[in-house]
Amino acid sequence: MAEQSSVPENREDTSVPENREDFGKSQFGCDHYKRRCRIRAPCCNRVFTCRHCHNEAMCSLSNLKEQHELVRRDIKQVICAVCDTEQPVAKVCSGCGIVMGEYFCEVCRFYDDETEKKQFHCNDCGICRVGGRENFFHCAKCGSCYSMSLHDNHECVQDSMKNFCPICYEYLFESIKATQVMRCGHTIHTGCYVDMVNQNQYRCPICSKSTLDMSSDWEKLDEEIGATIMPDEYRYEWHKQSEVPHIWAQVQSMPFV
Repeated sequence: MAEQSSVPENREDTSVPENREDFGKSQFGCDHYKRRCRIRAPCCNRVFTCRHCHNEAMCSLSNLKEQHELVRRDIKQVICAVCDTEQPVAKVCSGCGIVMGEYFCEVCRFYDDETEKKQFHCNDCGICRVGGRENFFHCAKCGSCYSMSLHDNHECVQDSMKNFCPICYEYLFESIKATQVMRCGHTIHTGCYVDMVNQNQYRCPICSKSTLDMSSDWEKLDEEIGATIMPDEYRYEWHKQSEVPHIWAQVQSMPFV
């Protein structure tokens, strides 16, 4: 992906109106975010609309030695999309006075005009999340923010979100895709989980535990096994069974895994 410009199509007048703070709101940005600035990546000194645009471009380079990702907190300079003034990270442009992002996080160097996403910064995660702070809680053991519906209602796995999706191998902690916590506590992209289930795969790719309640299926199997006549070669002769009843009792009581 080439470096991106935030200039909207067919823009003829770039003058700033009296209500300058709201000028250009949601008119600039990229496929990932609507924002009124671009960022200068300190790692390669190139300009992109957001870090995802940078990562997509740099990670697709044919030279593996040149591939790299941008650390969000390393961003020091931004360029206003309206007046092209390059300046230190800030919410309001020092050149024209417009707000470069309705939502702004100084810690993450993050800008976004689409506040309906209900962005919030989680101090424990150390990054910004979407969905509304009131709808999430931070699970210290799993190491991430989870929906309130999972509060005291999920299996905790140490740093489960700080791993790669077992299907697509994208790093889950910073992924912008929806994620899901399986019954075993391991995490996976929701889309990857749906694809897995649609292919009749019901086991966690990591620990092989069932991801769904399979009780009814196990009952059906038990019924089928119970209705199946034991083949003659596996039957015990009556006189041999009577000689080792204690052994048979022990076998029956053995636990299976």
